[in-house]
Amino acid sequence: MAKKLLFRQTSGKLWLDGEFVDYDKAMISVQTHGLHYGSSVFEGERAYGGKIFKSRAHTDRLIQSCRLMGFALPYSAADIENAKRELRERSGIEQAYVRPVAWRGSEQLGVSAKENTIHAAIAIWEMTTYFADKMKGIRLTIADWRRPPSVCAPVKAKAAGLYMICTLSKDAASEAGYDDALMLDYEGRVAECTGAHIFFVRDGELHTPSPEWILDGITRATVMEIAKVRGLTVHERHIMPDELSSFSECFIVGSAVEITPVNEIKGISYTPADISRQMIADYDTLIHGGTLR
Repeated sequence: MAKKLLFRQTSGKLWLDGEFVDYDKAMISVQTHGLHYGSSVFEGERAYGGKIFKSRAHTDRLIQSCRLMGFALPYSAADIENAKRELRERSGIEQAYVRPVAWRGSEQLGVSAKENTIHAAIAIWEMTTYFADKMKGIRLTIADWRRPPSVCAPVKAKAAGLYMICTLSKDAASEAGYDDALMLDYEGRVAECTGAHIFFVRDGELHTPSPEWILDGITRATVMEIAKVRGLTVHERHIMPDELSSFSECFIVGSAVEITPVNEIKGISYTPADISRQMIADYDTLIHGGTLR
């Protein structure tokens, strides 16, 4: 694993409610609704060589997440795009992690807060490889917590509150000596990891959980695009835990982890091989502005 990432901004400027402010001068109320009730949404994005990969797709999802959480972002997509671009330029960071976030403010601290001001901010910090030796693969356990169905939570929103069980699962995995945890859905089917989607390989074809109850992943969509270019069949379907031993390769995907192979899921072994290697190489081409041939 790579050296421990700080994973937060500690200096410089950030964007807050339309203004660029010093990191140590940016303040919000301790009574903000987003802190107490989880009425907050966010994005996780990566910049490579100074350019944010699929920036507009992330901005569009942020706006949609706000809608799903019952509030409107008081900035247009163009406003957010310009703010991200200028913040990146001001920071001078070429390889960056970018974190836009929006939340309900502090005018009313109660379950209902429809009249609260909606705030937004963007932070940025340096970030390189999440896992150093990717082809070595990482180890996953299986989480005790399960992903909820759409009738129980706004599962298509990248909402802060939905990550509570992810934090619990990730911490438990780390304490048990694993890198991450595979989460099942409410019916016991394979869903995703705590902050990444998952793909499996069998007989040269890709299998990935059906997306009904999981976030519409931008990196996941990119993997599907790569698969189409490479002529790889992708099966989006329900995958049960008793199938895990039938796959030869496995990898997780997300903006932070990029494409990272898995070598074990709680005692079941996988061998990162040609398809994982091709996916990593193709993704690296795309994030650096290249095209697939």
